[in-house]
Amino acid sequence: MPGRAEIDPLLDAGRIVVHGTDADLAAVVLRMLRKQRLADLVVAYVPVADSPVARLWGLTPGDLDRAMTAPGRPAPLVRDDSGGVLLGSGVVTPITGQVYCDDQRVLNGPARRLVVSPDPAATPLPESTSDPLSTQLEPATDGLLVTAVRRGLLRRQQVARGRAVQASFRAATVHRDGLAHPRPAEKWVWYRHTEDLLLAR
Repeated sequence: MPGRAEIDPLLDAGRIVVHGTDADLAAVVLRMLRKQRLADLVVAYVPVADSPVARLWGLTPGDLDRAMTAPGRPAPLVRDDSGGVLLGSGVVTPITGQVYCDDQRVLNGPARRLVVSPDPAATPLPESTSDPLSTQLEPATDGLLVTAVRRGLLRRQQVARGRAVQASFRAATVHRDGLAHPRPAEKWVWYRHTEDLLLAR
């Protein structure tokens, strides 16, 4: 994955093109977040293969022309309480525990897997800010999508949309954009950031 030495020199442009995996894209966006470049830098993604991010936003692997010319449109940026970002898919599998999306209980017990992603149907933020404490903001009510896939032959799904997901569960590995978190976790929080991502699409 690219690091700050590779990413930082590219952040002075008006558009950055990422050709790689969902994890590569997440590394670039995380650096943009830390350098406060979300508001004015368009990020374009050229996936090397089909992926959760590609499916989520209708991106075609290898489509460099679209990456160079498509306008930057607001897309919800999902963060987590371990300091990461989520661009495509966050997965806990299997999972046994409790999961809430805002006030709605999504899971209470075992499930085959829990999947969290940005919600393409979310409303763009009316006022994006990198410093929410300095601005009176109306809190977002959407931004992410959570699905609990039950065990059993029918694999029933519980789906919810909201601003944040809180999960407490027996020790399990959390995968973010294809990469496993280095340590087992027993709780995890995903939430919509106060700034949208300008994604070329």
